[in-house]
Amino acid sequence: MPELKEYLPELKETTRVRTRRGYHYYFSLNGEQVKSTNSLFGRRLELKSDGNYVVAPPSIIKKHQYVYEVPLSEMLPIPRLLIEKDLSACGHAQAENKPVSYEEDRKHKTFKIPKYHGKKADCIWQILSRDLQVGERNNNLFILYNLLLQNKNTKDYSKKIVFGKNRSLSTPLTEPEVKEVCRKAYNYGCSSIRNKLAYIKCEACEYRFNDGKLKDSNILIKNIRILPELSSTQRGIVCLLGTVFEGEYPSINKMAEIAHMNSNTVKHAIKILKEMQIIDNSLYN
Repeated sequence: MPELKEYLPELKETTRVRTRRGYHYYFSLNGEQVKSTNSLFGRRLELKSDGNYVVAPPSIIKKHQYVYEVPLSEMLPIPRLLIEKDLSACGHAQAENKPVSYEEDRKHKTFKIPKYHGKKADCIWQILSRDLQVGERNNNLFILYNLLLQNKNTKDYSKKIVFGKNRSLSTPLTEPEVKEVCRKAYNYGCSSIRNKLAYIKCEACEYRFNDGKLKDSNILIKNIRILPELSSTQRGIVCLLGTVFEGEYPSINKMAEIAHMNSNTVKHAIKILKEMQIIDNSLYN
């Protein structure tokens, strides 16, 4: 935000709304045709224009009331920088201390981001958008490679993406090191990715349930009518599979660890849930 305000001093003066997770800044289009984007300047910044909408005051979402901190009457015309969407047009780009520039970040936009079981996997974009530093490159590129494979991409295409991402880094790995990263396949679930990559945020991901909205394929939704008939242990397992492990197939030991249950208790509950056809017989054997 401090960097953004340096590039766009108008942010300090124009209409501002406090949201649940940050701020919305309003500008008048002033006759300009502006396209929306969710990666302004190559970052995770949203610019919404014609055909889009935002939650506006005095709406209340999850007990938070949206309010104007700077009123509508103070709205400024949209800055030229937001129309061009290019920081290279800005005279603030100094050398040593600035983070990765838009020119460098823009390389990520050339990547064709695949879908994960038909849904957008935002964790892939978050890895691609990050300038990986020394100490996190190997792990991140290894996870990226395997996520691409899980997304039903070929090995050659997945390697192409990983090599391209590595070349875009300010301090890239050597070619032999990247080849070592792509040496084998490993299945990563959402919980594993969050544990290994602390910066990953799942809120924007369409693969998992988003903002508390469970999809029809979710185990909780499919079996909601019979949940009252289950024991507390069985309900606990179903809730765990429908939330923490949505879309994943964890081991019985992993479920027991997360649920703070005995593994034999979990195993017995899984057996009953299979008999009731809540869980597929081919899973968790």
